[in-house]
Amino acid sequence: MKSDEIKNLFSQFEGAASELEGVECWSARELQDLLGYSKWENFEKVIQKAKDACNNAGEEVDYHFPDIRKTIPMPKGAEKEIDDIILTRYACYLIAQNGDSRKEEIAFAQNYFAVQTRRAELVEQRILEFERVKAREKLSQTEKQLSGILYERGVDSQGFAVIRSKGDQALFRLNTQLLKRKMGVPDRRPVADFLPTINIKAKDLGAEMTGLNVQSKDLKGQTKIEKEHIDNNLAVRNMLTQRGIVPENLPAAEDVKKLQRKLDGDEKKLLKGTKKKK
Repeated sequence: MKSDEIKNLFSQFEGAASELEGVECWSARELQDLLGYSKWENFEKVIQKAKDACNNAGEEVDYHFPDIRKTIPMPKGAEKEIDDIILTRYACYLIAQNGDSRKEEIAFAQNYFAVQTRRAELVEQRILEFERVKAREKLSQTEKQLSGILYERGVDSQGFAVIRSKGDQALFRLNTQLLKRKMGVPDRRPVADFLPTINIKAKDLGAEMTGLNVQSKDLKGQTKIEKEHIDNNLAVRNMLTQRGIVPENLPAAEDVKKLQRKLDGDEKKLLKGTKKKK
């Protein structure tokens, strides 16, 4: 997500915020539009999931999701009463958590509502950290799927480790051990936990290409699959270097495990903050 997009969304979400009896809150009807839901009926389903999550967390649903009625203008000066819900920041966070994070509005909201301090740069920083954690999770899923595909084609776990290492060498021009040494990665930790986001996504793309081509080309055996994986990672490397990005020269990033703990901690701080206001 680009910086200007984040700032634009930040302004929209800030503009929709209000205060009721000293508690920061949002209208569900307004949040529906902000999150890109065209139909209230569809958004109500997400709200119900959020209420269930709130209840499972031992929190008071009625406090975080109080029902109200509001009047809206109609054509020719008429008015109409509709259902609405006042949402605390925690309620909004749970709604965002139960939305589709592939939507930019949802991904933004997941981070915006998790950050207590209302500053655009803090939200932007959290989104960058969030995207890196999600990219690492995606890479793990892709490699797990690829391992299953290769196992069906005569490649065991040891063979998969060799193929993955050869792919890294093609992508980074360094074998895994040398890359770890250059980046200061502990021996027993995966190098991917310390790669910057673009390198994680590069590895993921190479693995995705291999999984697809192994099946479409009906490749079998370690030798053929190893060559395919090397070729795919070379292709990804060429694409990056043509744009002036040399993967092995990018600095190591913060341990993704620490980032995950930090992001998880934000939810606890958020809930703690709402309890103080009760």
